[in-house]
Amino acid sequence: MDYHAPTTDEMEEILLSCRYGDVDDVTSFIHRFGTGPLSEARDENGNTVLHMASANGHVELLVDVLLPIVPQSLLSAQNRAGSTALHWAALNSQLATARALVDCPRGPGIDLIDIKNSAGRSPLGEAEAAGWDDGAKWMIEVMRLDNVGQADGDAPSGGDLANVEYEAPDTDGQVTRMSPAATEKTEDTEGPPSSGFSS
Repeated sequence: MDYHAPTTDEMEEILLSCRYGDVDDVTSFIHRFGTGPLSEARDENGNTVLHMASANGHVELLVDVLLPIVPQSLLSAQNRAGSTALHWAALNSQLATARALVDCPRGPGIDLIDIKNSAGRSPLGEAEAAGWDDGAKWMIEVMRLDNVGQADGDAPSGGDLANVEYEAPDTDGQVTRMSPAATEKTEDTEGPPSSGFSS
């Protein structure tokens, strides 16, 4: 089937549809224009369809529509601030979308957690900066622990993770030592705004 190219307005509309989680509009766009334009769609800050859906917690759109068809490279695509879709999920405390991005079988997996934005923060750093303890703990549990058990291939099991420490930059750019046990939530904290489109 031959598709015609979407207009600039239609490209802007697909980004808004992803931002608002409108599965029907995204599906209609794909039927009219194919999957290629989804990968090319960017706003003025370089944000992709994955940034929009991830920041706003639209798991159904990610898992059922976008992730099965977008190229693998889009998962690690960085906007003008160097942030990936996972950075935006972390900034907005969106655990389900963060998991969907990292667990995507066609994607880079846990390597997404290592990508740093222009501020020098990984998605884990963004989670910590946002005070999102559950997300930081989850990322610690799934990330590569390069200096633990690499020599003999013994990776720590879930129960052993509480005893593992790692170093990560804190919100001030200083290196801090942490463990999954240290990220346990001890009190309620106010979360970030529902849409952190500045990173």
